[in-house]
Amino acid sequence: MPEGPDLRPETRAIRAGRRANHGSLATPIWPSSTYELRDLEASAAMATQSLSTEFYARNGTPTAQSFADAVAELEGAQAGIAFGSGMGAVSSVILGMCSSGDRIVAQDSMFSVTTQLLSRVCPRFGIDVAFVDAGDTEALLAAVAAKPTQLVWVETPANPTMSIVDLEAVASVKGPFTVVDSTMATPAVQNPHDFGIDFVVHSATKGIAGHNDAVLGAVTGERELIDVVWGHHVMHGAVASPFDAFLGLRGIRTLHARMRQQCETAQALAERLEGHGGVSAVHYPGLASNAGHDLATRQMRAGGAIVVADLAGGYEAGKAMADRLELVTPALSFGGTESLLTHAASMSAATLGPQERADMGISDGLVRISVGLEHVDDLIDDVVQSIG
Repeated sequence: MPEGPDLRPETRAIRAGRRANHGSLATPIWPSSTYELRDLEASAAMATQSLSTEFYARNGTPTAQSFADAVAELEGAQAGIAFGSGMGAVSSVILGMCSSGDRIVAQDSMFSVTTQLLSRVCPRFGIDVAFVDAGDTEALLAAVAAKPTQLVWVETPANPTMSIVDLEAVASVKGPFTVVDSTMATPAVQNPHDFGIDFVVHSATKGIAGHNDAVLGAVTGERELIDVVWGHHVMHGAVASPFDAFLGLRGIRTLHARMRQQCETAQALAERLEGHGGVSAVHYPGLASNAGHDLATRQMRAGGAIVVADLAGGYEAGKAMADRLELVTPALSFGGTESLLTHAASMSAATLGPQERADMGISDGLVRISVGLEHVDDLIDDVVQSIG
C-alpha cells in the first residue's frame, strides 16, 4: 500500500504523529516535567538539540511532538513545533526570526492580537512594521521592495474579514521569509507550503483541535527554520501541554470529516444570508459574489467553516442578534463542533479603538459565525430568526 506523502490527506490524518506510541492506537499522554538522565553525553546533546522530547518538558514532550509531527505531515512540511497557544507560535516566529533593526511587511487586516503584537510590541524592540493591503499584490511587492525586509506576514482567509491573499504571489517575494497564518482554513482546506511559503502558523485551538477544549498553536516549515524558532519556543516557555496535545491529535483524526460537513453547512448559510434584508454584506470565499472567490477556488479546497456578515443595523444589531440566538452560542474562538457567534466590536476586537477597527475593515455590525456540526436547517433557522 502507499506510504507517507503518497497517502491521501484523510488517511494521513489518521496515521500521522504516531511516534512513541508503543503499540497504543491512542497516543499516550506523557505528563512528566523531567526525565532520568544517566547518560551524561546524551543529556548534554539533548540540551541543545531541537525537538528533543525526553530531556525537560519546556524543550518538548513526546506527546506534544507527536502532535507537531502530525500537523507538519498534513501541511507537507519537514518539521513542526507545538505551542501552548496560537499567539505563542506567532510570537516565537517573530522573535526567533527578527532582531532590532529588522523590518516586517504585514497584512493590514488580520487577527487583532497579531496586529497588536506587530503594531504595539515590535516597535519597542526596534522592529519596524509596515502594514499593507496584502490583497493588492502590486502594493505588497512594492512595500517589500521599498526597504530591506526580514518577514512578510499574511493571513488567509483573514480573521475576521475573510479576505483572501494570493499565496503564489506572496511566495514569489525574493529575500524575506514568508509567513502565512492559515488558522481559518486548517490543513484540510489549504496548504500554503505547496505554494512555496516558508512558515505556516496555526492557532490549533481552532479547527485543528476542533472541540473547544484545548489551547494549542503550531508552526511548520523546513527543518533549519524550525530549529531557529524552536530555540525561542524553549526560552519563552510557549510549550504545549501534553494533555492539550493529546486532544489536538484526537482532533486531527476527524479533521477532514468535520471540515467537509462544516464547509457544506457554511456554504448553505452564506447563500441564505446573502439575500437577507438585515444583512448588508456577507463575506465568504465560497460565494461567487465574493471578491476573493476566484483566487480561493485556486488555493482552497472549499470556502471554509466561517461565515462573516455585516449587519445593517450596526453595533446594536450585533448585540441584539447575540441575545436572540437559541442554538448558536455567543463566544470567542471558532472551529469547534458547536456553532459560535462572535460580535467583533464587543468581543474579539473590543481592545481596538473604533478607527483601528475601521482601518482593518471591521464594521460595528460585523459578526463571525463559526459553523459547527449541527443540522444545516436547524442552524440556518436559528441564525435567520436572530437577525430579525
